[in-house]
Amino acid sequence: MIFTSKNSPRWLVFILDLFICTGSLLAAYVLRFNFNIPPGEIENFKIVIPLYIAVRSVAFLVGRSYMGIVRHTSVRDSFRILVVNSAGSAFLFFINFLSLYVFQQGYVIPNSIILIDLIITVYLMSSLRLLVKFLYSELTHPERYAKKVLIMGTSEQAILAKRAFDIDTEDSYRISGFIETDRGKSGKKLEGINIYYYTEVAHLIDKYNVSLFVIASERISSGIKNQMVQVCLDNGVNVKTVPSIRSWLDYDLQTKHLKNIHIEDLLERNPINLSNGKLKKQLHNRTVMVTGAAGSIGSEIVRQLCKYNIHRIMLVDQAETPLYNMELELSQREEPVEYHNILADITDVARMENIFADYKPDIVYHAAAYKHVPVMEDNPQEAIRNNVIGTKILADLAVKHQVETFIMISSDKAVNPTNVMGATKRAAEMYTQSLSNTSKTSFITTRFGNVLGSNGSVISLFKEQIDKGGPITVTHPDINRYFMTIPEACQLVLEAASMGKGGEIFVFDMGKSVKIVNLARNMIKLSGYEPDRDIEIKFIGLRPGEKIFEELIYSTENNVPTYHPKILIAQVNQVDSDWITNRMNKFLQALKQEDALELVTQLKKTVPEFKSNNSLYEKLDKKVSAV
Repeated sequence: MIFTSKNSPRWLVFILDLFICTGSLLAAYVLRFNFNIPPGEIENFKIVIPLYIAVRSVAFLVGRSYMGIVRHTSVRDSFRILVVNSAGSAFLFFINFLSLYVFQQGYVIPNSIILIDLIITVYLMSSLRLLVKFLYSELTHPERYAKKVLIMGTSEQAILAKRAFDIDTEDSYRISGFIETDRGKSGKKLEGINIYYYTEVAHLIDKYNVSLFVIASERISSGIKNQMVQVCLDNGVNVKTVPSIRSWLDYDLQTKHLKNIHIEDLLERNPINLSNGKLKKQLHNRTVMVTGAAGSIGSEIVRQLCKYNIHRIMLVDQAETPLYNMELELSQREEPVEYHNILADITDVARMENIFADYKPDIVYHAAAYKHVPVMEDNPQEAIRNNVIGTKILADLAVKHQVETFIMISSDKAVNPTNVMGATKRAAEMYTQSLSNTSKTSFITTRFGNVLGSNGSVISLFKEQIDKGGPITVTHPDINRYFMTIPEACQLVLEAASMGKGGEIFVFDMGKSVKIVNLARNMIKLSGYEPDRDIEIKFIGLRPGEKIFEELIYSTENNVPTYHPKILIAQVNQVDSDWITNRMNKFLQALKQEDALELVTQLKKTVPEFKSNNSLYEKLDKKVSAV
């Protein structure tokens, strides 16, 4: 059949266009002379028609209006038809001008007929193409079998997404509407398709039996995007996003290029506005050390530091392969930056002494830490050795070598800790804070919750479990956590470091806490499965040291706002410098004995609010309280 076979030959389209034009010319004559063409005009047809066909042929050949695939006709094709025919008609007007004023012969074709012919030609050529497109679509992909689609956005990106669905040859799609957050656009049409306000999405899904929702707008706020995705997930609608235009500039957008939405996209928040002026001033031509530089947080800090005009970066980490991967990444940057990969253990005093002496850092970002709660609960020796003593070694060296600013990356688990890991972070906070009163180095602490995509995060675990077909394991039905993207957390770390004067604990606005079981359910739905039917959610009980709700500040602490709405200062009572130094010595003595119970006992004496939860160390709480 003509509508289902391969593309029509270009010469056939060319000839059909000429037939349409010729018919349009005759129709123009009939309309102009009220269905009674004078004999003289008919006599002129032997000159007019060859001339007309020649002009239209040249215009079509130059404008290549016949080259488009008819069944994929778009607005651009119709515009090309208008331009090409207008150019041909303009040339006919020019011939009339020459004939009348140069050769004194009168008009070859009456100007009114040229104008009427242009209107009829453009209309018929465009209409025929659209008719072929419609018939092809209906015959190959009947309406009743088409997948209904809603597109979020009305920008060029959304239009290109719509056209990608129009030309898809493998599946049949019908665009049921465009979705907008601008109420002023609601009720209007875009390429013949209705525009709806975003609050109508649930109704539209039910009305049109929508199976796919496409987010084709980069300007949509994270709150509305999350709301739309949640509505879709609740109604069993698949959600995809149009990739950034930069990623497909070299080719036409196709439906296969659309990306599945991920849980990280739902937990993202609106972009952060940084005070780049302060950051530039602080980092300009400085030597910066980043510990844990190959880890999730440390590596992102390095990436963001590379945007500023720093003198050099020292990447300190004890993980060889991740450090090598960072070297490869930095070596491929368009803008070169001086960096030094330093394989070292922060608890090795002699090694760290040499590094500080050789490189003389101006700023230290201390991100090196053991962070996995269950592992640290089983290995308190290493938790204290690395998180507490390692921090002490770095802090003391920072004072000795006159480092300007020392930024410690802490955790929300340091607040009312129920596990060894959190307690070690709090002990490290206490020690670095105490040094602010006795040294010229500014010691700044930043405290935030879970970050998306970090090594060993709950999201990574859930993805692995879904890939294996389940079950997804959740520790407790009521467990909640705060989440923040790694770039967002690191941006706030840099900003806090630039505003700190020393001794502050900066707390980040983590937004609303997320119920982990709901997170698991959404991840299952985003993977195309049904929770508890296709993939089971299994509750396994709290792990040692784990608590249901995380906190960012102590109940006795007050939050003081800063000029940045997402950064607050937690007012914490600083400990006596001599007392905390004595506590550090107790840790060093206990580490020599490798006695886990003694180490945790000393940790509880240092951090009195540390009360173990679901842990073998709970028995120590009464003992320490009695002391």
